[in-house]
Amino acid sequence: MDCLFAVEVYVVDLEAMKREIEALVVAKGFYNSREDVPKKLLFAFIELGEAADAWKKGLSEEVVAEELVDVIFYVLDASRLACPSVNMDEMFRKKLEKNWKRPYQYGEGHRKSGE
Repeated sequence: MDCLFAVEVYVVDLEAMKREIEALVVAKGFYNSREDVPKKLLFAFIELGEAADAWKKGLSEEVVAEELVDVIFYVLDASRLACPSVNMDEMFRKKLEKNWKRPYQYGEGHRKSGE
């Protein structure tokens, strides 16, 4: 396999997950329009905070993981509504490849003070 990745990557089918989430959203009567994308992103952020809180409190890995999965649910659902024509599996692979090409410790979080 010719690839730029450090390991051979097997990605969960994000597009299938989006369809499952859509079925759940419709069946449960949750927000389901493009206008609801900001709410879904806010909910993802809230769930991320809950994951951080669970981790800081030393709760089980399963509890932390469940909160992180909630984040994934909201992000994938937002992607379904905000960019329905984008295949998230392909986008994931493109973004991973792009990140592999970046320099060591790139980004804001790794800058030394004063730079």
